[in-house]
Formats: sequence, C-alpha cells, structure tokens
Amino acid sequence: MTRIISGFAGSTTLAVPKTGTRPTSDRVREALFSALQARDEIRGRRVLDLYAGTGALGLEAASRGAARVVLVEKAPSAARVCRENAKLVVGRAPRGAAPAVEVAVRAVRTFVEQSARASYDLVIIDPPYDLGDSDLAGDLAALVPALDDDALVVVERRSRSGEPTWPEGLERETSKSYGDTVLWWARRVRADEAVAPEADQPEADQLAPQHAEAQPAAPDQAR
Repeated sequence: MTRIISGFAGSTTLAVPKTGTRPTSDRVREALFSALQARDEIRGRRVLDLYAGTGALGLEAASRGAARVVLVEKAPSAARVCRENAKLVVGRAPRGAAPAVEVAVRAVRTFVEQSARASYDLVIIDPPYDLGDSDLAGDLAALVPALDDDALVVVERRSRSGEPTWPEGLERETSKSYGDTVLWWARRVRADEAVAPEADQPEADQLAPQHAEAQPAAPDQAR
C-alpha cells in the first residue's frame, strides 16, 4: 500500500499500477520529507517529480504545502494513475488552497530540455534502477537550465549504483542511506560559487524503522 504520509491529504491511499512501478517506501519518504520540511524546502515551492510512477513523491509535496507540482511519467498506464492520484489529493485540499498539479506524459529528457525557461525550486528524481549512470548524468545536465537559483535536487538510487555524476551548476550537498536506498542531495549553484565536494561515503541511517507497514524491496523497475 502506498499512501500520503502527512499534510492535508495525510493517510490518503494512492493507486499503484499493477506492473512496472517501484514506489518509494513510506520510511524513506517520511525521512526525505521530514528533512525537506526542516529546511523549509516545500511550502510554496514549485516542485518537479521526474520518473513519477504513482506520483507519490510529488503529491506528498503537494499535501505538505507546495504551490505547484509537475509529475513527469512517460508510461501511459502510470500517467493515468498519476492523474487519478492527483485528483484525489487535490480534492482533499482546503477550500481556496489547492495546489496546481500537472501530469506530463513525456520522457524525462524531452521534458526537461523543453523546460529550459521554467524555474523549479525542488526536483525529486527516482529513476528506474536499471537506468544507466550516463543516462542519469544526461538528465541532470539537461535539468540545470530549468532550475531556479539555489534550487534543491534529490536523487534516489540504490547503493550499488554509486554517486550520480553532477553536471556544472549542481553541487553535491550530502547523502544518506536507508538500507539499499541512497538519497543524494545537490544544490543549484553558479560556476563561481562551486567548490569541490568531499569524497565521503553516504551516511547510514541509524533510525529504527518507523512504519510496520513499510513495503518490502520490490523488483528493479521504474517507480
């Protein structure tokens, strides 16, 4: 079961396609969004959820106060589920305070290359486990022109994939591992602000599991 954890749509159960998705576990999503809220990186922000799958990550941001959310998913069946879930979540918003949620049925690279004049504050990327490192690097490079100054980018990968290759304009801030999952955080910077990142390992999560219902590991497929 996949659900919205907190915000105005908290506890809302989301639909999941029968095949082809790998939803982020409740435990990882709660850790991610708790950290984002502690940094004040959600409320009023323009959020981009790439490889959206069920839309759970972008819709979690919507429930917690994001102003605009775009879910990008190229698989038509998953995109239909994203629309259903978005309608459900937006319908739970307080009157006059509903976020704008859009579903884009396009390949990630195509979408970001056509969004060079956009201005996103927060981008969450959970690509298929089998997406190659060079493909992810290309997505990140194409994304940079669509980012607002100081925008935050979070990439979810399995630990064996290693650190993403960050393009000019994105600087790694930190990383944290949750079992076989690693969240990599990077910040949009100008070339004259960039500094060399420290060569360290992802910080292991030391917290006990917070959800008995957290999902077991799923096949290596797109979220």
